[in-house]
Amino acid sequence: MLPLILASIAALFLVAPILIVVPMSFSTAISFQFPPPAYWIGYYQKFFTSEEWLEPALNSVIIAGGAMAFTMLLVVPAAFGYVRYRFRGKALVNLLIMSPLIVPHVVSALAYYGFLGRAKLTGTYLGVIVAHGVLAVPVAFLVITATLKGFDRNLERAAMSSGAGPFRTFWYVTLPVLRPGMLVGALFAFLSSFNEAVVALFIAGRGATTLPKKMYESIRLESDPVIAVVSTLLVGAVVLGVLVPVVMRRRPIDAA
Repeated sequence: MLPLILASIAALFLVAPILIVVPMSFSTAISFQFPPPAYWIGYYQKFFTSEEWLEPALNSVIIAGGAMAFTMLLVVPAAFGYVRYRFRGKALVNLLIMSPLIVPHVVSALAYYGFLGRAKLTGTYLGVIVAHGVLAVPVAFLVITATLKGFDRNLERAAMSSGAGPFRTFWYVTLPVLRPGMLVGALFAFLSSFNEAVVALFIAGRGATTLPKKMYESIRLESDPVIAVVSTLLVGAVVLGVLVPVVMRRRPIDAA
């Protein structure tokens, strides 16, 4: 009974902010007010028609897409090497790959600011993409290594014994089986970059302002209810990001 109570309390703490933010996004108040005095969709219209908000949103999509691609370029070869080969220092390699989860983002942001500043990449798309891509590595690595560990290598052996070369075996046998896990890893990398605010505050200039950075600046200078709209849309995106892997996992079962 106690575990159920504790789980319910934890769930309440997680859900409560959403139950407050969503109604506030439909509020008629000129600042944050809960409960709302009345409801309308005016702030949604403001978000979707204001260049002040649409430009950071587009920047976030571009940067998250680039970070996702950069993360996958790093993670896929690393995951294959980590799972399929034995070498000394494997535990240390795993620790280094997981380090972005351990190191506070403020510390990482300071390090990136110094490094990217020397390379003259602060305030650019490329600089933010590199920083966000590295931060997304641990989550994507965990997903893809888990997928690789569950892969039956007898399928590859059977294909190669039938005359298929390494490339054809990978393309027609390995990749189709691993594709769902790779897509999930890529999705998590995209969401990780899209929601990252701390690093963006340090290294994103005016030309590469992301949506989380814009939200922080707006809430610091004024209580614009559009922030509640953006928060609601981000929650919806995260929910979709969680549901997609669930649906993709159930598809093979349903097909069977």
